[in-house]
Amino acid sequence: MRINAVIIDDEVNNIDNLTLLLARYCQEVDVVATATSGEEGKQTLQGFKPDLVFLDIQMPGKTGFDMLRELNEIDFEVIFVTAYDKFAIQAMKFSAVDYLLKPINVGELQSAVGRAQKRHRLKLQNNQLENLISLIRSQQNKEEHRIGLTTLKETRFVKTSQVTRCEASNNYTTFYLDGGEQILVSKPIYEYEELLTGYEFIRCHQSHIINKAFVKSWMKEYGGYILLSDGTEVPVSRNKKDAVKEFLKIS
Repeated sequence: MRINAVIIDDEVNNIDNLTLLLARYCQEVDVVATATSGEEGKQTLQGFKPDLVFLDIQMPGKTGFDMLRELNEIDFEVIFVTAYDKFAIQAMKFSAVDYLLKPINVGELQSAVGRAQKRHRLKLQNNQLENLISLIRSQQNKEEHRIGLTTLKETRFVKTSQVTRCEASNNYTTFYLDGGEQILVSKPIYEYEELLTGYEFIRCHQSHIINKAFVKSWMKEYGGYILLSDGTEVPVSRNKKDAVKEFLKIS
């Protein structure tokens, strides 16, 4: 299945490099146009109606995020291409969107293109992009932020305020929601630790992350553990005990 792509990046060298990589390793992708700014990118998208857009985030004047926010409709897949940027990567991880770090790794490029092709072929609604745009529009209102949880069948979006805890099982993580629902995610727990820290979560054990809002008690017996409001007992590692007690403001 052929797929038409547009590359938007303010560095011509980056455009040339990505075009070469696609021609060599993703031959099903046809680069039909390029643009070197967010404003030019908007006009290019309107004229070419691509299936897939490779979008740089850090561009002078108008960032890739700015450009997306100004579009009335996003009916194409997006793979973000960026140098390391903590805020941007956190937002993209929250929304489970595909991104590539510069310099581009060929294997990661092929995987991202493959996922984009599948979504395009199945005409799946791009909830990831919708969530990303909502997230960057409302950075202050963290209670409304939703996190994308990728399961074997779908990407579910839930408010961080609904998550009571996370529990690791090898390379999988189970998210427990307020109300009793459980979501098994095909990613290890460490990938979520940094994402959730700014939302009143803490990793209290190698296998456990908890939401402070659902902590009922700090239990002193057995060396100390946490009792959640639903009755769940969560262990606390010895080397994390001081940090957890400080987090819960317990002397």
